[in-house]
Amino acid sequence: MSCSQCREGFVLPGEPTGSMQVGYQGAYYAMGAEGESSRAVIFLTDGYGLPLQNCKIMADNLAQRLHCDVWVPDYLAGRPLVDVDDLGAPDRAGVKLSLFDKLKGMLFSVIPKIPAYISNRPSVVDKRVKEFILMLQNKKQYEKVGVVGYCWGGATAMRLAKGDLIRTAAMCHPAPFSEKDVKAIKIPTSWAVAEDDLFVSPSLRRRAEAILSARKEKDNEFEYEFKEYPGTAHGFAARPNLNLPEIRAAYEAAFEQVVQWFNRTL
Repeated sequence: MSCSQCREGFVLPGEPTGSMQVGYQGAYYAMGAEGESSRAVIFLTDGYGLPLQNCKIMADNLAQRLHCDVWVPDYLAGRPLVDVDDLGAPDRAGVKLSLFDKLKGMLFSVIPKIPAYISNRPSVVDKRVKEFILMLQNKKQYEKVGVVGYCWGGATAMRLAKGDLIRTAAMCHPAPFSEKDVKAIKIPTSWAVAEDDLFVSPSLRRRAEAILSARKEKDNEFEYEFKEYPGTAHGFAARPNLNLPEIRAAYEAAFEQVVQWFNRTL
């Protein structure tokens, strides 16, 4: 679905500097600038999973900025929801796919991936991530753990925020979620959402923010932040078209939002 120019726009430049860890369920590990630390961030990828290098490059940058370990688990169990070669989604707000592109995407991208979606349904990936975090805690003895998630990983992070396994969470253009998910959040959460999202309607985003705001009014200690990035489309925070200045700026701002959020809450 994508041309070479699309791929240039959606794949972050550079090479990962971390390493794959066989003894940690095949997760990617980015060591903090000061080596081992008492804090760790779990990076939950979008539907492209570990094969797309963006998550590894971003994890490396997070580790350096936060001075803590960052782990990218293979929580999709080697079955990404989208192939790396399929990077032809809208790259900014207002870009609409033609009927032909939609049909082609359904035929060549969505239908073949139905088994992957079934094997990576929420109940399954939630269990995998929880088991990974518990394994990390047992081996590394981290005192504080936070989670950042993008798209499918963002919705997963939101569900993790219902419990006490992690201390704080950040969600960037999360996959579809429910108002019930938002109401069940117990820990501090940071939201970075797109103006034009294929998967989450503006009305649902407004309701989510209203729920969080109402919660804050009742409990002043309840922490959250909610930022919408004008001109952006779903995916801007994980696979931006850096050829577009406004999208590059939004990607960098969303990344900085995550850094500052964890500096404050982790």
